[in-house]
Amino acid sequence: QEQLMESGGGSVQAGGSLRLSCTASEYTYSSNCMAWFRQAPGKEREGVGYITSVGTIRYAQSIQGRFTISRDDAKNTLYLEMNSLKLEDTATYYCAAHDKAVCQLRQDLFSTWGPGTQVTVAS
Repeated sequence: QEQLMESGGGSVQAGGSLRLSCTASEYTYSSNCMAWFRQAPGKEREGVGYITSVGTIRYAQSIQGRFTISRDDAKNTLYLEMNSLKLEDTATYYCAAHDKAVCQLRQDLFSTWGPGTQVTVAS
């Protein structure tokens, strides 16, 4: 069964940190590509970064150097560590997965999505 569930969202002051978690079913966690996306109010959903089953990680330029993706295979969990948060990082954050050969930050490639977790950065 394909399943993803995000957690760890909340409110934080600008400059602060949060760690999001995405717990996957065993089936989904074995996917070739797992990623984080986000959608800010009034904006389209955008990619944050992805990690492949062999550990290749890529980030969107907008968050490079501030966010870190990692995974814990023992817990079937994907993480997004967010540091130096800015007001513009306010969004609903989603994790997603697919099993296609090529891993890219394209929404149309991803077949499994979590419900999202809200992150609000305040001044």
